[in-house]
Amino acid sequence: MNATLIFWPVLAQVVLTILVFILMGVRKAKSVKAGTVNRKAAALDNRVWPADVVQVSNNIANQFETPILFYVLCIVLYISGGVGVPALVLAWAYSLSRYAHAFVHTSSNYVPTRMRIFLFGILVLLLMTLLAGFELASLG
Repeated sequence: MNATLIFWPVLAQVVLTILVFILMGVRKAKSVKAGTVNRKAAALDNRVWPADVVQVSNNIANQFETPILFYVLCIVLYISGGVGVPALVLAWAYSLSRYAHAFVHTSSNYVPTRMRIFLFGILVLLLMTLLAGFELASLG
């Protein structure tokens, strides 16, 4: 199997992060145009933005939390030769769960749904960690 396939879900996660940044720019521009934010205060305090901007800002912060673990695990799986169907399925499941999480977080922000999606992603990361551990153990 082509081990570089593990980097496609990584790139999908990177694209998601960029898309959320673009969404934040769009929402901020809309807020500034509508005059619903004090730009001087907003330069120092994110909390003065309208709720829809803060939602996206909070989601951007999320894109630099558990996804970092995902990136590391994909690199470990690649280096250890652990890229196979299970690793690819898990990597895509994680990446797609992040899209679902971002959608809920930046739209309805319904916490019970968001939490279930988040926990699914954490379970996938745990399984990826176990897989990476088995791969590393088999090398040494």
